[in-house]
Amino acid sequence: MDLGTVDDILLPGSRADLPPGRTDTAVLAGGTWLFSEKQDHLATLVDVTALGWEPLTVTETGLEIAATCTIETLARYSSPWPATALFPRCAAALLASFKIWKTATVGGNIALALPAGAMISLTAALDGVGQVWSGDGPDHDYRIAIADLVTGPHENALRPGDVLRSIDIPLHALQSRTAMRKLALSPLGRSAAVVIGRVDDDGEFVLTVSASTVRPFVLRFPGLPTAGELDDALAATIAPRHWYDDPHGAPDWRRHISCTAAQQIREELS
Repeated sequence: MDLGTVDDILLPGSRADLPPGRTDTAVLAGGTWLFSEKQDHLATLVDVTALGWEPLTVTETGLEIAATCTIETLARYSSPWPATALFPRCAAALLASFKIWKTATVGGNIALALPAGAMISLTAALDGVGQVWSGDGPDHDYRIAIADLVTGPHENALRPGDVLRSIDIPLHALQSRTAMRKLALSPLGRSAAVVIGRVDDDGEFVLTVSASTVRPFVLRFPGLPTAGELDDALAATIAPRHWYDDPHGAPDWRRHISCTAAQQIREELS
């Protein structure tokens, strides 16, 4: 899609080159969605891939995923950590070809904040925390859980000028046992529900429900819950208004398949 209103594409060489936040300016990473439809409100794109961030970095506390890391790079990442088995599975949950994987980025998928954003599902399920460069300067940088960064369909907590720099996945989540269910109206269709569960070394059970909801929901239990406890927690945490409604699935159906998947995951990880 030609973006006829865009006059400038900036290629920052450092953070100092980033422009002040404006409503007519957007961050460009992979651009697979940005260039897919008209963006008549935009006049400037800031291509943060020019900053040359290392895609994946192993740290003492876990794994740092640069916001500009491509889906393909993450999907092909090999590690002895058990939870990294989710990386290619979540990548495959995207309604995208392998060609899109080469360009689409983890940070772009998260910041876009679509309910079916599979990188949202992945990073929220693994206690991912976003490192954000504030548009107000380095003294105002902040960290925010991915589950809190995404606030609704096409809505996130970033302010104009803020840039999602990276996502940190903690070691305890990477070492956990996991199970996942992706459901859709057709075998290769857009995700209607993505439910991911994990059991940490300390026995904590964490369940993340996304795609079927307007934003990701993370439920935590000190140990494996009973079927009744899990059902009660799902009902108490996800209100009727939080189940997403679009042509890819009605809210009551999404709730049904999500709760069924949650019980299957509970049994698998027991």
